Amino acid sequence: MLPDYIAKASPRPSASRAAWYTNTAPTYAGVFLWIGFYQSIANGTLNRAGLGWSLAALCTAALLCFGLYYYAPAMLGMKTGLPLYVVGSSTFGAKGGYLIPGLLMGALQAGWYSVSTDLSTKFILKAADRNAEAGTGAYILIAALWAYSMAWIAAKGIRYVGRVALLVNLIPLVMLLVVLSRTYSGFANYSPPQRDTLGGFILLVEIVTGFFATAGAAGADFGMENRNARDVRLGGLVGIGLAILYTGGLTLFAMAGAHSGNPALSSYNFDALIGVIGGPLSRTIFILYAIASVPGACFCAFIMGNSFSTMLPNLRRTPVIMAGVTVSIVLASTGVASHLVPFFQIIGASFGPVCGAILADYLLSGKKWAGPRQGINFAGYGAWAAGFLVGIVPFLPGQMEWKAYLAPATVYSTITGFVVYVLLAKIGWQSDPVDAATGTQQWPTR
Repeated sequence: MLPDYIAKASPRPSASRAAWYTNTAPTYAGVFLWIGFYQSIANGTLNRAGLGWSLAALCTAALLCFGLYYYAPAMLGMKTGLPLYVVGSSTFGAKGGYLIPGLLMGALQAGWYSVSTDLSTKFILKAADRNAEAGTGAYILIAALWAYSMAWIAAKGIRYVGRVALLVNLIPLVMLLVVLSRTYSGFANYSPPQRDTLGGFILLVEIVTGFFATAGAAGADFGMENRNARDVRLGGLVGIGLAILYTGGLTLFAMAGAHSGNPALSSYNFDALIGVIGGPLSRTIFILYAIASVPGACFCAFIMGNSFSTMLPNLRRTPVIMAGVTVSIVLASTGVASHLVPFFQIIGASFGPVCGAILADYLLSGKKWAGPRQGINFAGYGAWAAGFLVGIVPFLPGQMEWKAYLAPATVYSTITGFVVYVLLAKIGWQSDPVDAATGTQQWPTR
């Protein structure tokens, strides 16, 4: 017998699906319009590689996000009409799917929620001209009020959030242009203070792919809303590729211009650009960015609760959300959530090999879904373990020169997951699909 999370899953009917520009593209664009993506994207990249090479790295990362992380899960979602939790049962097994991608996806949402809470809290305090450092009394109070309020909306009123999400996404879309208009002058004269072109290039690829890893795997959930392969491709090219170039590119141009015109500016974080503007406009932008974070925070909390309550049906959604949010508040208040680049690297190490294994399973199965596999698929778990070990190399203690050869670690962890899955499948470590003749449901595999 299949677990309930698979047996009770209902494929999305073709009649209820829509064009790419009504679902996949705007939803993914909203992911990249969130300030968390470009807050630190120029830090350690633009100031080492310069503007031209940073833009080249952005283009490279956009192609990798589409091809390595998004395309296979999205095609599986489109072909089956089923979400990531279910299609992942082919790569990791019907029982193995409980942990990966199921519970792992939910656990990582606590980290994402802490980042959202940290940024929103700091922006609110900066708008009020207050100390925005994590750990202060004002910070902890605002962080708790914000986090629990968003969690309550996610638990009780998430259906209303979706109705305003597209409208709210217009805020960062416009604010990026406003900040650019005030800071871009002189970008052509920008010269990086440090000369490490390769290091800056690699770090930017790492930041973007690490940020996108979980969203890429969630392509299955987006793909099940698409009508055909054309929708999958166009939705990804516009919502992922074009959105990365828009948000990341405008940030890099604005940052280069700001530093050319203001030699005293030392920070390469996006909030520093807002501070350069100064006055009431700066405070207004901070508030608007906090407001723009509302849909993302709510959806993050919702996914966290949905993941745990789906995989562990004895757990109630609302208490699970509140427990996860409490962890997020602690991470934010202790300053852990403010270190964005290491956080993206951890995300990449955790979910990069998941995407690599899914891509391998997709290709080995003839570009279709093989259906749930029996028990635990050790090919999938072996691929994830090997990829995760590669992905956490930057966090190993000691100054070892060979670490540099495994950067960008997120990309290498994904490739490792792909290669190891293929090898383990070839030597017989891949579980057999559940036989439909045993009385289980016949799944769509077109």
